[in-house]
Amino acid sequence: MTTIGRPLKPPPPMPKDTQHPLKLLILGGTGEAMELAKGLEDDARFDPVYSVAGRTRKPRLPNLRCRTGGFGGIQGLVDWIRAEGTHIIIDATHPFAAQISANAAAAADQAGCKLLALRRPAWTPEPEDHWRSVPHMAAAAQALGDTPRRVLLTIGQLELAAFCQAPQHHYITRSVELPETRPPQCLCLTQRGPFQLEDELALLREHRIDTLVTKNSGGDATRAKLEAARQCGVQVVMVERPPVAQVAHKVPHAQAALAWLHQFTSNGAFA
Repeated sequence: MTTIGRPLKPPPPMPKDTQHPLKLLILGGTGEAMELAKGLEDDARFDPVYSVAGRTRKPRLPNLRCRTGGFGGIQGLVDWIRAEGTHIIIDATHPFAAQISANAAAAADQAGCKLLALRRPAWTPEPEDHWRSVPHMAAAAQALGDTPRRVLLTIGQLELAAFCQAPQHHYITRSVELPETRPPQCLCLTQRGPFQLEDELALLREHRIDTLVTKNSGGDATRAKLEAARQCGVQVVMVERPPVAQVAHKVPHAQAALAWLHQFTSNGAFA
């Protein structure tokens, strides 16, 4: 684990009024997490720490105390929460980061702190879409069938191995960093989104893509690829989200998370 920015320090006791900052742990790595963090940068009511898993070499980080790396499972997260005196965990991780979400829910329960889940709504198909929903990456590779296709994979760099089992297709991948494992017929594009509709249309047309494989991440930041697929008549293999732990407090976007936190400082208690 690496600490970036201001060093972590022992926390104050649980505040009994709004004159002491609330200690927050933001489990980040998403656009919503960055938006939330920016909304807290100059707010003296809160003392947030922004945490990312560290899977990319140069993650986007806000102007807050930041840490990178895992916690060491549930117990490691519990120990960190107690050492920091964290009052609220905000799970703003990716919808497919099911393990850290489960760990956050369990750790919050064990440590006795509040948990807020920031979960963007999933995408749903429009009437003109041609989607096939699958439960996981292996099923997505199988869904491509035997006939060779030209496939755009927008699934990140960590799950390409599943498509090595379907080497007959020609793949275009797009990720922040070059993947270590990739299918044999694969052109890897190192790009960081979000991408505009015009960019997505140009990509599909330039590479004559007939199938898009993507995760149901939801939100607006990466929705343009679905609109481009719709306009170009490209089939979509949609990997649906894994199940996540049920939580008492859940919001759909960063502004709702900020409002939730502001309500606490006003009322001194959660509903």
